[in-house]
Amino acid sequence: MSVSGKLAGKIAIITGASSGIGAATALLFSRCGASLALTGRNIENLQTVAEKCSAGDTTNKPLTIQADLNNEADTKRIIDETIKKYGQLDILVNNAGILEMGSIQNTSLDQYDRLMNTNVRSIYHLTMLATPHLIESQGNIVNISSVNGIRAFPGVLAYNLSKAAVDQFTRCVALELADKKVRVNSVNPGVVKTELQKRGGLGPEAYAAFLERTKQTHALGRPGEPEEVAATIAFLASDDASFITGASVPVDGGRHAMCPR
Repeated sequence: MSVSGKLAGKIAIITGASSGIGAATALLFSRCGASLALTGRNIENLQTVAEKCSAGDTTNKPLTIQADLNNEADTKRIIDETIKKYGQLDILVNNAGILEMGSIQNTSLDQYDRLMNTNVRSIYHLTMLATPHLIESQGNIVNISSVNGIRAFPGVLAYNLSKAAVDQFTRCVALELADKKVRVNSVNPGVVKTELQKRGGLGPEAYAAFLERTKQTHALGRPGEPEEVAATIAFLASDDASFITGASVPVDGGRHAMCPR
C-alpha cells in the first residue's frame, strides 16, 4: 500500500503536536490520508503545524485544540471536540511529555509529581476517555515512551520511572483491549533532535555535547530525526501492524542493545 493511503479514512488524535515528534507525526499522518485532531499548549505552533498538514486545503485542515493534559477538563474536551467534529476516533497517539534532570539525591517531590502527572497520569486519563470510541472503531493506540523506559540512565530518575510506567501501561491495556480488537503499542526513541532536552534544562553547549556523544552511545553513531520516529508510529497505527499489540519498539539507533562504553 502506498504511503498516501495507509491511514485513509482514519481519525487520529495526536497530543503534543506543536513540535518535535508530535509535529512530524501529524505531517506524516496527513500525508497518509488521516483526518487529525492536534493538541498542545502552544496554539501558535499548533496552528502552524495544522497549516502544513492541510497544505492550503481548507476542507481537510486538522482540528486544533489548545489544551493542558494536566487539566482534567481540558483532557475531556479533547475527546468531546474530536467526536463532535469527526463522529469517530480510530487512532490515539499519546505523544505529549516532559523531561527534567535529577537523581535520587536532588529530585524533589514536586519534580516527581510533574513528570508522573504529565507523562503517565495524563495518558491514563486520555486513554480511559478514548477507549469507548476506540472499541467502537476497533482502533489502536500508540504511546510515545523512551529508551529510558527499557534501560537505566543516571541523572533523570523520575523521567526514567515515568517512561517505564508508560511501557507497562501499554502492555496492560493491550491485554485488556485485545478481545475488543483494539491494539496498543509504544515506541521507545533514543536521542532525537527535538527541544525535549533543552526544555529539560540543557543549555546550548551542554546540548551540543549531548548530541556529539550519540556517536558513542548509539550504535548507528548519530541522533535520530523526528521523522524517523514518526514513520514507526505511522506503521504501528496502520493495518500493516495488524498482528502487533503490547509491543515496545525501540527507535533508538541501537542504544537499547549497547553495553556501557
